[in-house]
Amino acid sequence: MFDFLRRGTAAASVPEQKASATGPVVAYATSGRVAWSPRDAVSLTKVGFCGNPVGFRSVKLIAEAAAALPLVVQDAERRYDTHPIVSLLARPNAAQGRAELLEALYAQLLLSGSGYVEAVGEGMPQELHVLRSDRMSVVPGADGWPVAYEYAVGGRKHRFGVAEGASPICHIKAFHPQDDHYGFAPMQAAAMALDVHNAASRWSKALLDNAARPSGAIVYKGAEGQGHLNSDQYDRLVAEMESHHQGARNAGRPMLLEGGLDWKPMGFSPSDMEFQKTKEAAAREIALAYGVPPMLLGIQGDATYANYQEAHRAFYRLTVLPLATRVTAALANWLDGFTGAPIEIKPDLDQVPALSAERDAQWARVAAADFLTEAEKRNLLGLPAVANDG
Repeated sequence: MFDFLRRGTAAASVPEQKASATGPVVAYATSGRVAWSPRDAVSLTKVGFCGNPVGFRSVKLIAEAAAALPLVVQDAERRYDTHPIVSLLARPNAAQGRAELLEALYAQLLLSGSGYVEAVGEGMPQELHVLRSDRMSVVPGADGWPVAYEYAVGGRKHRFGVAEGASPICHIKAFHPQDDHYGFAPMQAAAMALDVHNAASRWSKALLDNAARPSGAIVYKGAEGQGHLNSDQYDRLVAEMESHHQGARNAGRPMLLEGGLDWKPMGFSPSDMEFQKTKEAAAREIALAYGVPPMLLGIQGDATYANYQEAHRAFYRLTVLPLATRVTAALANWLDGFTGAPIEIKPDLDQVPALSAERDAQWARVAAADFLTEAEKRNLLGLPAVANDG
């Protein structure tokens, strides 16, 4: 009867906790259950990566370029040549090196919108492993923040707990305007263009299977104006066409028609001629979704960039570097929880050949600025406050 009085007393004794004001709203619809991705990552990967050359090359081009970027580990005072994180990134596990691990992470992020890295070992991680995004599920708590991650393989599940904000799983996700727990993949934005491109490829394959030209028409002119074949004649004619006049091995074989049958070939219609252009337009849309200049994928007719070098520089500046900077910053922030000291991991722009002209101009401009101190110049160039002394 007097529970409401005791409830007020208990509430007053609860220590103050930090929480997002929108957390309870998010948790209202997702509390206590796994938040599933709105897109099927497995199907998208099969269709857009394993079954489409433009999607495959776009993902590989970005992932390989970003994984090949030289990385630096530094803090506010120095740049480290030897450090536990440097050693960990150089050899993250027994089966992979730095480039292989990061390529897998970038590819997962591009294909599903989410990337997951597992830390193995007590205290400072001894190994890092990239986990498949399609097998991972986020388990949100009452406040909307993840309380665990579930990894499912073959009917078995393993749960990674999140304690006081620390987790053995580093979850990196792309921005998603309609999902609180999973990222939005470029593959999802390019889904319609992928369907068009794959349909155009199937159409081209069917065209090759039919003597590499549009099908014609066999016109039957029977006696006394009869223009219909009986069922047996029709079935026999179709069987002969399929067995003797279709496929690459039958290309160019002359057609022997019996009395009353006349072949009327059909030329390319305007819609047939436009079909190839539709396929090229779909390829450009796929490349656009990933931020890859079509020129780098060998797509003809693109005049966005004056030359290949300019397209290559734009690819690094607008696509590769933002992705690599974001991922390495997330890894550094996650690893800080294990080391206890803030560490910065970022790409070394001075060692990227595609940006050499821009970096040379920036170095010359900063060096010529006499009104700047040495510390200010080093800060503008992304260097530590003092020189590296070991």
